[in-house]
Amino acid sequence: MTDWHGGQYRPLTDDDCARIIDAALTVLAETGAIVATDSGREALRVAGAEVDQGARIVRFPRSMVEDAIASAPDSVTLCGRDPEFDCVLEADRVHLGTGGTALYVLDRDTGRRRYSTNADVADCARLTDALQNLHVFTINVFPNEIRQQDDIDVNRFYWSLRNTQKHVMGGVYSLAGTRQAVELAQIIAGGAEALRRRPFVSFISLVISPLKIDDIYGEISCFVAEQGLPVVVPAEPICGTTSPVTLAGNVLMHLADTLAGVTMVQAVNPGCPTICGSVGSTIDLRTMQHLGGCVERGIINAAVSQLAQKLGLPYYSTAGASDSKVPDAQAAYESALTNLIVMMSGANYIHDAAGLMEFDLTVSYAKMVMDDEIIGMSGRVLEGIEVTDDTLAVDLIQQVGPGGHFVSEEHTVRHMRDEFYEPRISDRQERDAWASQGRADATERARARAGELLATHEGPGLPPEVDRAIRRRFPAIAE
Repeated sequence: MTDWHGGQYRPLTDDDCARIIDAALTVLAETGAIVATDSGREALRVAGAEVDQGARIVRFPRSMVEDAIASAPDSVTLCGRDPEFDCVLEADRVHLGTGGTALYVLDRDTGRRRYSTNADVADCARLTDALQNLHVFTINVFPNEIRQQDDIDVNRFYWSLRNTQKHVMGGVYSLAGTRQAVELAQIIAGGAEALRRRPFVSFISLVISPLKIDDIYGEISCFVAEQGLPVVVPAEPICGTTSPVTLAGNVLMHLADTLAGVTMVQAVNPGCPTICGSVGSTIDLRTMQHLGGCVERGIINAAVSQLAQKLGLPYYSTAGASDSKVPDAQAAYESALTNLIVMMSGANYIHDAAGLMEFDLTVSYAKMVMDDEIIGMSGRVLEGIEVTDDTLAVDLIQQVGPGGHFVSEEHTVRHMRDEFYEPRISDRQERDAWASQGRADATERARARAGELLATHEGPGLPPEVDRAIRRRFPAIAE
């Protein structure tokens, strides 16, 4: 597992951060939020919130929010089923993964958009398992063949866990489905306590901007909190629609919304591993279309990253999507820029970072491979330049002297493999060699690489007796 640290990019000053945090606490205390979930509203009332039961509006005293921030762990580990893939979310440590719950994929054979299925859930999980720069599998496609809402979650988590050893995070669609997904993970872990000790699954709820925790997501958040499992409470304010149009207003909306979720979770179960988050973006004001690949999305998420670090809260962020319809140059530059910006901010877990396109509606296998390479290069940026006596090589420079060369030196051989990022799909051949091998462009090479990995990489599967127990318990799991 890579050990990347951000913090090189700071869009806010310290004074900006203090002002936004103060404003968020003011909004929560004076305006409050709709909390439609009975469980969450009662937990907040008992914890000291001012509750208007008729309007279902909760006002959060400053001290209550500050206590919730203090009780939330400042470090949350997203465990892999193999400890090699554990991701520690804290401070400015950076990890990345998939995301989006897209309704479509670009078919690997035809390149045409089609509805995603359980088979795509499995293939995306297996491809994530094979790609070295993706650390978490956030379930990124929807199984459109599953018609019953309460059956969606158990299908998505089952096919994910069968196909990757990395941590599996997922949005959920119903409380009953969430209960089944938790029970599924408990069977695999060997019990509820074993899963709490090493949570290899986590769950994404949602605070609906502006300032609303709805009944379904709220009850899901409370249930996951009661189980003591990692729960993400992100907000998705969109500039000009569900937040002020300005970036500063959007960042404030992000912080107020996600802190409402953090406070509710901590009221239900103090100390529960809680991850604040931001997913928001902007719209094209000419068409009112939500945008996934705009550079402002990266700036917003980098700013919320700063605020989360100031508050000592683990942070779930967003970057890497594109609004292109195919994995082309636009897909590459939009994904590269936002991934790099948010990585350099020190965001702890960046979802949507690979494969997502077309206003977050579609996943491309080729783009997953391209983005893995982009992330690897961006990680090399975060690593910076190591300056030591050995890397400065003053003695070697003096030994070689004017007019000499360093090609055959032992120092060159020793460092040549660890000093430079080695791409997997970028072309670095001379033109004649490239032409003789078919003139493939980056998209074609990425598509071929995705096919190769899916043809050769085996997922971890499940022990046969565990798989049989799961299939007996959950007959709604479809092939």
